[in-house]
Amino acid sequence: MTTDPFPVRCHVVSGKGGTGKTTVAAALALSLAADGRHVLLVETEGRQGIAQLFDTPPLPYEERRVAVARGGGEVKALAIDVEEALLEYLEMFYNLKRAGRALRKMGAIDFATTIAPGLRDVLLTGKIKEAVTRRKDGRRVYDAVVVDAPPTGRITRFLGVTGEMAGLARSGPIKTQSDGVMAVLKSPQTAVHLVTLLEDMPVQETADAIADLTAAGLPVGSVIVNMATEPVLPEASLEAAAAGRLTGADLAPALAAAHLPDGAALADALASEAVEHAQRWAAQDALRSQVTALGRPTVELPLLTGPIDLSCLYELAERLEEHLASEEAA
Repeated sequence: MTTDPFPVRCHVVSGKGGTGKTTVAAALALSLAADGRHVLLVETEGRQGIAQLFDTPPLPYEERRVAVARGGGEVKALAIDVEEALLEYLEMFYNLKRAGRALRKMGAIDFATTIAPGLRDVLLTGKIKEAVTRRKDGRRVYDAVVVDAPPTGRITRFLGVTGEMAGLARSGPIKTQSDGVMAVLKSPQTAVHLVTLLEDMPVQETADAIADLTAAGLPVGSVIVNMATEPVLPEASLEAAAAGRLTGADLAPALAAAHLPDGAALADALASEAVEHAQRWAAQDALRSQVTALGRPTVELPLLTGPIDLSCLYELAERLEEHLASEEAA
């Protein structure tokens, strides 16, 4: 039995666009920071979505505290700037910080990352690996790093491009750095969590991503079903409505007893709404079975009404914390 309650240190969160992966990543960071732990939340796509969720000014290329978790833990956030990451890389491995800044003024860095988009992903994953393995005074700086990663359609390429770079370089700092990044990303230190909705396209993309990640030797973590709804009808009524056996005539007596006007028209309208709800729930339940069949640990997060604010993140974090604890117990 490991003494580390959360042996995975690099939590990569991906999902089809619109599934709420940034919200889930933020909530996961809060859950991992409970009980005094230190967590870094990394944004890779330059949208400043993390800053909006935590209601803070746009994040610069530096690590800033954005929240305090239960038990005194803290979440810091970092929006990776590709140009700054390249300058940092040139200084670290080639002592070329001054030359790198000259290249930046000339626009050469922007040009390079545009014509070679894989370079951007190499820099991003390199910075993530640095944060995961960083130590100070002999101790890890962060107990966990959570990455708000690109969508499922791009996640395998994003995580694997550094391995391709390692294959191109036979030796030297690029080879060493690339091998080091892939050693972390393909190790038990990393888990790629996939966010989905109970809808056809997100579930299919999740299944495809699991297959692609597995084939690439990248470790898949949990499937997180976001914005899950609860049925508003009892089970027996759900089955009857989904089968089309609920009509306005079934509801009319109760509406009449309540002395509601236009009872027949209202009964027909309510029955139609109930049938639609039940059929939608039945379709979601079938997709839930497909998610279970993927064979990965699964957790459902509820659909929250209104805009997502910090209190919502704490609510979702509590659900995820329970899931993490159950996974550790298993």
